[in-house]
Amino acid sequence: MANVSGFILIDKQKGWTSFDVIAKLRNITGIRKIGHAGTLDPIATGLLIVAIGRDATKQIDQYMKMDKVYIAKAKLGEVSDTYDAEGIIKEFSKEIKTKVELEKVLELFKGEILQVPPMFSAKKVGGKKLYELARQGKEIEREPVKIKINNINLLSFDYPWFTMEVDCGSGTYIRSLINDIGQELKLGAIMYELRRTSIGNFNIKKAVQLEQLAQDNWDKFLI
Repeated sequence: MANVSGFILIDKQKGWTSFDVIAKLRNITGIRKIGHAGTLDPIATGLLIVAIGRDATKQIDQYMKMDKVYIAKAKLGEVSDTYDAEGIIKEFSKEIKTKVELEKVLELFKGEILQVPPMFSAKKVGGKKLYELARQGKEIEREPVKIKINNINLLSFDYPWFTMEVDCGSGTYIRSLINDIGQELKLGAIMYELRRTSIGNFNIKKAVQLEQLAQDNWDKFLI
């Protein structure tokens, strides 16, 4: 299988890191040269484009720059050091906001905006990954990065919970977006669930889970 090269759409399960997926695929395929186009945190599920073989991994960058769509479930009234339910959660506010108030705030985040990357992220500053510093109890100043939010669609609202679909450009941290929405509402907000449903024209409906690859002829899923 040394000359095999192509892409597989993986539906990542919760609890797995993107590197866990790569390690498992190396075991399944016997191929060492494997990479992915866009990290998903362990708390997240959904679409991960994986490049198998040397030729495919050389093309990864073009997929990383594609727009992405996520569905996120969040809770108002709380804050977390990681901006999600994996961190240290604290109650921030008991004030109740309406669906209309939330929708007005969501409108503020559409288009090109500046976003500060979370401390608990793999982004490097001064040669060190931010999460490495965060785990040492350190917080450093981060430069805001320009990102693009193509659309935000509120799917459901049942205070304090809400679910939204976000269509965004590459480099967007949904955790940070939810945190910023919470700050704008003066309530706080953290992410509890995240699912990536598409990358460019690639959709989660075409993705397979690792268990299926292990039980079947994995190379028939190559694209």
